[in-house]
Amino acid sequence: MSDSAGSQVQVTYIGGPTALIEVGGLRLLTDPVFDPPGGKYSFGLGTGSEKLDAPAIAADDLGRIDAVLLSHDHHADNLDPAGRALLPSVGTVVTTTSGARRLRGNALGLDPWAATTLQAPGGPLVKVTATPARHGPPLSHPLVGDVIGFVLEWDGQRNGAFWISGDTVYYRGVTEVGERFDVGTGLIHLGGVRFPISGPARYTMNAKEAARVASEFGLKTLLPIHYEGWKHFREGRADAEREFAASGVANRVHWLAAGVAEPVEV
Repeated sequence: MSDSAGSQVQVTYIGGPTALIEVGGLRLLTDPVFDPPGGKYSFGLGTGSEKLDAPAIAADDLGRIDAVLLSHDHHADNLDPAGRALLPSVGTVVTTTSGARRLRGNALGLDPWAATTLQAPGGPLVKVTATPARHGPPLSHPLVGDVIGFVLEWDGQRNGAFWISGDTVYYRGVTEVGERFDVGTGLIHLGGVRFPISGPARYTMNAKEAARVASEFGLKTLLPIHYEGWKHFREGRADAEREFAASGVANRVHWLAAGVAEPVEV
């Protein structure tokens, strides 16, 4: 793939954790959430949430999807009923190994650091590596289950690999992503998720942690998602912007406009 192909990367923010990433004709969808607003969902063990916003693009208007990159399948704020109904029509669903066993069909499970490749006809070969994620405080795995993120690599990247964090807090596994890969762009799940039943325990990164990642990884571009549209998101854009400014990384942050395909230099 030539250097000019790097400019072909487009990211369309759809809402919550859902974004469409287009790489040289390859169309990748993250954590598909397409239900209308107003629904209430249980996440188990006394946790749950209400969906507040509609997706910027309806599932029926997406067109062809070559693969879904699904961080985890067992929470409705990452895979709701409308998103689940979409899965059989896509080429491949790349997710956790436990999630692939549950979804079956076209699902491919990856353990952290395992990889697969995806390619559109005539496009670049994109290597997809699963990255570790911890969806909560220490020792929370038996409660919250398996989650992964994804590193995307292809020939012609000028600014480094493209990382999708998935639902995770900052911990050693996140640090290791930056040690193993030269990450230039991070599509990072924010929101500082908390629930009344578990008090101050947090289940996704907040802006302070994302700023730490930006500094430690040397990110060129930080693309925030997963910060609006659900009641359990505790840190919205305004709070995140203040933290990014205070942390000195605001010049690296690009807030995607919902429903708009935006070019991203990768």
